[in-house]
Amino acid sequence: MLLNILRTSVLTAVATAARLLSGFIVMKLVAILAGPEGVAQLGQFMSLAALLVVFAGGGVGPGVVKYLAEFKDDDAKTAELLRSAFSFTLIASVGMCVLVLLFSELISVWLLESNKYQWLIVVLAVAQIFVALHNLVIATVNGMMDVKRLAFIHVCGAFIGVLLPILLGYFYRLQGVLLAFVLAQAALLLISFAAYKRSSYFSWTNIGWYFERENFLRLSRFSLMTLTSALMAPLIQIAVRNHLATKFSWEEVGYWQAVSKVSEAYLLFIAMAISVYYLPKLSSLLGRRALIDEMQRGAMVLIPLASIAALLIYFFRDLVTSILFTDDFVGALYLFAPQLIGDVVKVAALLLSYLMLAKAMVRTFFCSEIIFGVTYLILVVVFTQIFGLIGAMYAFIFNYVLYLTFCAVVVVKHINSLSS
Repeated sequence: MLLNILRTSVLTAVATAARLLSGFIVMKLVAILAGPEGVAQLGQFMSLAALLVVFAGGGVGPGVVKYLAEFKDDDAKTAELLRSAFSFTLIASVGMCVLVLLFSELISVWLLESNKYQWLIVVLAVAQIFVALHNLVIATVNGMMDVKRLAFIHVCGAFIGVLLPILLGYFYRLQGVLLAFVLAQAALLLISFAAYKRSSYFSWTNIGWYFERENFLRLSRFSLMTLTSALMAPLIQIAVRNHLATKFSWEEVGYWQAVSKVSEAYLLFIAMAISVYYLPKLSSLLGRRALIDEMQRGAMVLIPLASIAALLIYFFRDLVTSILFTDDFVGALYLFAPQLIGDVVKVAALLLSYLMLAKAMVRTFFCSEIIFGVTYLILVVVFTQIFGLIGAMYAFIFNYVLYLTFCAVVVVKHINSLSS
């Protein structure tokens, strides 16, 4: 129902606002300490962290959400699923930790063009085990559609995400902020597990070593989809930054990063509402009419919301830039218009693309992530050659128009295959 979407959107908005405030305080701190180049380096490090965290957890989060939405009335199936997910996550995170430790110096040089950050990569390698377990808890709470508890966890986590960077940034400047970013994410496990333990659906029997072929196969399908997405997005972002730095400068990469970060910030509100409400909801719907109605209701709320937010940010872009960054970022203002247009197209595409996750369309999702990740990079190279730095924003728009068209075809095909 429309009220359910609105209620979920409000609760996730509170949680997301707290996370955004935390993120922008960190970004502001880096902008003051290190300017546009520091913001670009933070973007590189955050892309690596995002990549490792999802890979470390085995990418089973969406699978846990989907199957908990289906099994939540069956305690036995729920327990088996959660124990399997715990085992899956532990295997993946320990394996990833060992791999990153072995190649820590190589990663530091490739990502940040210096081995002086190798120690941070080592810390990140260990911390991602705790972050992976935190994400499993989040997926469990999300799968149970416990939005209030989910919001509480994110708000508390945001407080830590602000406090640590301020303290460590004060004493150790940019490296202190980067270290705090890692430690704050790892510390979230304490908060999320404490909140989960107090829920009515918590049981110690849901935690433990358990290998069951059917559940591992179920989770593996989602692992493939999630890991494909997780791999492509940060790698493409890193490749784009490296291309822009080579063609222009790290200062101009900082401009691009700043505008992209503002874009990610307000879209996070919408993406959270979609993931918290739509993934479990679409997973439980089987009939054609019910599916169409649910997607129409989402579009009626979220696309106008994205459009209004984009317009507000465009009209107040000077103020937004000065508040979130510094006067050194005034050179980024002309990049806002095309980026915000692309954001609205992206929201429309996300609404449709979640059907692929909800219905476990592994092959379709896998191919689309690779194809449209590569096309985006190609378009950035071509458009920046023609239009300069703003060409990266034009590439963003054009690529999401292509992706939206593709998703629309997939959704229509799936709906036509269903009974009324």
